[in-house]
Amino acid sequence: MKYFLTFSLLAGMALNIQSQDFYSTQRASWLRKAEANKPSLFETIKQPVGLVTIEEDSRAFQGWAVKPKSPVAELYKKSFKAQSGVVVDFGEHLTGYYSLTLKPIQGTSDAPLRLKLTFGEVPSELVTPFDPYPGTLSRAWLQDEIVTITELPATLTISRRLAFRYVKLELLGSSPFFDFAITGMSCKATTSAITQPAPLKEGTSNLIREIDRIGLATLKECMQTVYEDGPKRDQRLWIGDLYLEALANTYSFKNHELTRRCLYLLAGLSNKNGFLFSNVFETPEPHAQEGAPFLFDYSLLYNVSLKDYLVATHDKETALDLWPLAKKQIENATTYLTPEGIFDHTQAIKDRWWLFVDWNDKLDRQAAIHGIIIYSLKQTYELAKMLGKENELEHVPGLIKKFTAAARKNLYDKKAGVFVSGAERQVSYASQAWMVLSGVATQAEGQKALKQVMTLPDVVKPGAPYLYHYFIEALLQSGLKTEAKQLVSDYWGGMVNKGADTFWEVYDPSNEKTFAL
Repeated sequence: MKYFLTFSLLAGMALNIQSQDFYSTQRASWLRKAEANKPSLFETIKQPVGLVTIEEDSRAFQGWAVKPKSPVAELYKKSFKAQSGVVVDFGEHLTGYYSLTLKPIQGTSDAPLRLKLTFGEVPSELVTPFDPYPGTLSRAWLQDEIVTITELPATLTISRRLAFRYVKLELLGSSPFFDFAITGMSCKATTSAITQPAPLKEGTSNLIREIDRIGLATLKECMQTVYEDGPKRDQRLWIGDLYLEALANTYSFKNHELTRRCLYLLAGLSNKNGFLFSNVFETPEPHAQEGAPFLFDYSLLYNVSLKDYLVATHDKETALDLWPLAKKQIENATTYLTPEGIFDHTQAIKDRWWLFVDWNDKLDRQAAIHGIIIYSLKQTYELAKMLGKENELEHVPGLIKKFTAAARKNLYDKKAGVFVSGAERQVSYASQAWMVLSGVATQAEGQKALKQVMTLPDVVKPGAPYLYHYFIEALLQSGLKTEAKQLVSDYWGGMVNKGADTFWEVYDPSNEKTFAL
């Protein structure tokens, strides 16, 4: 009986420890600081610039081209009943709240009006039926609204925030005994980015200038009260988007308070075991996406974001405040290793870790994640040294050396001059990028691998701009500046040439149907 009671007591203590909140003394403070750094949104009222038609054109992106039709004043002059189906162009991509004003022009409004409004970022959205809907994400993300107006005159504002350039307006129902007109419309565009970035140097090519302009517009619209994954869909904060958007912000808008808010918000909403959720929501009150699988590579990139923030701002107080969280994230670095010392991606998946790296489903992620682990360990150790905390990470230099040696032994095909991943020894852009960024490859090896991978016919390419960023960063780190500039011109320039107003989340130059806004 004595042993049974002792065992029960120990088990109860263990259960109690496990159920305790790892950051119980810090969580409330972190959330208060996140709220204190919540930015005010800068609002601009935008007006449409004209009416357009959308016509089939095999030379245009996705087969649809926009043609100017008439000034927008033509819409306001006459009955809307004769203009149903008109497409209005705001002349630029906007994120904000759309308003529409109507008035009676003949008779008495004796019945409600019903309108359908479809908002599009690219022309194809306005001519391709949304239903039947074939997608796996919520149909509700698509930007169409059916509205009923019971009294005229009236001004209607769509309650949800929209991201669009074009609006298609259709009349679904009205009384034959009165007539009406649309007399105005506008969009209240919002962003927390209010400074003007420095201009590019004289002599910069027109294409690079356009890439820069559209890139800044994309970032500006994603900078709301957090760095959003996208202002149209998935309107929330993800760690991976925080990392790249904050990095771009440092060299453009310099809104470091927004970065600080995001770092604190993620920290305050971390799980009770001390690890970060991949994404969080702001409303109706701050909360994480409970039940979703944890994203392995994103949790490690948080530390890089914190270190970059410290470098940009010298805000040591914030970095010290969040240091316990950063130190906790790298505990997973040694959790999943094969006997050879390589990241065991199959076991991590079995344990419900989400391994992202890129949207390409064909990608074997073993080598890339192994590289991200090394990269994060190095960046976290640099952060520790900046904070005078390197004594707390005395084991990390040894881990870096061990993981690097294992990668060179097991993942480098010296004969082919490239890094491979998984049982099938897959060759991909992702593997080369992260083996270079992590420092596994020497500069000579990195140059050879990066050049080689761009010539292989069956290589697994990036599925989205997210991974292309890391590949271009690897090119720059390897001294391949000409190749990096050419890839930026080809990939992002390709979107420019296809009429992009903001850069797309998923873009495959060889398949325009593989595309997400």
